[in-house]
Amino acid sequence: MIAHFSKWLDLLFQGPPKIVKILRMAISAQMTEKDDTKTLREELAERIQATHPSDGLLEIFPGVYLARTAGPTKPLHSVYNPCFCVIARGSKTVKVGEESFTYDEGHYLIATMDLPTSSCVVEASEDDPYLSIRIDLDPALVAEVLLESGIDAEAPSNAKAMNVSAIDAELLDASLRLVRLLDTPADAKFMLPLLKRELIYRLLKGNQASRLSHLISNGENRRISKAIETLRENFDQPIRIENIARDLGMSVSGFHHQFKSVTAMSPLQFQKQIRLQEARRLMLGEDLDAATAGFRVGYEDPSYFSRDYKKQFGAPPQRDIAMIRSELTA
Repeated sequence: MIAHFSKWLDLLFQGPPKIVKILRMAISAQMTEKDDTKTLREELAERIQATHPSDGLLEIFPGVYLARTAGPTKPLHSVYNPCFCVIARGSKTVKVGEESFTYDEGHYLIATMDLPTSSCVVEASEDDPYLSIRIDLDPALVAEVLLESGIDAEAPSNAKAMNVSAIDAELLDASLRLVRLLDTPADAKFMLPLLKRELIYRLLKGNQASRLSHLISNGENRRISKAIETLRENFDQPIRIENIARDLGMSVSGFHHQFKSVTAMSPLQFQKQIRLQEARRLMLGEDLDAATAGFRVGYEDPSYFSRDYKKQFGAPPQRDIAMIRSELTA
């Protein structure tokens, strides 16, 4: 392959040999990195498969999870905590508000706020299952690495809280070394914090400072994080945008615009998704009827709750819960 490009370059640039040499070196370096990335990804997939042979989510270290799925899945509604996710095999789509993010073996996903999402595995099979690793992002550690690294975290206040980017060999290698710690449990206690620091540093260097700054306790980007905390803690209460905006020192229109820019949904949509996910949990986990669950999460009108629920999950509350229980006992 390299020889083929060399001949092509020689034909294209009959003149200055320096240019040909520089381009040839650049192409060779890119191909070497591509081969390295492929090797790292294959080892990561093999190690995840060996450690986690059954479908589901497995926590291997505090805040570090392996996932395996032997086929495409239905949408799973949940709240994404701040995290960094790498796929070793397969692909996945995550929907946040009005936006969808699809990523695969060549990309990673980063989330820097608590976001209600709908996600599904798109590409997977019994012979070639979906395999991934997720590392939770600790705000205190992000702030510490940012401070010590001296990286400029100045960023637009409307930086999205979730994004998908191409993964490089360095990020993939750090993720793999984290999984390799399973081979040496005695080293894990010391090495795990160092590897997490390295991952955060590489994310910061890879132009993710604008998103990671959401996790820092001060600064412009922290405002929406504080609003999310307020909405999550008081999801069952009537929402008063003007009060939240005032507490943040923002105008109502400015707060609404910035919130939607960062989270891809309005504050009202955010609260509604949190309410509906909690109502679903209450019906499944505590066996509450739809009217009681709806009332517990802040709905006063059962018919309004049922209508919102069907729009979110695709079926009325009673039928949806019955289908989930049927699938769990099948």
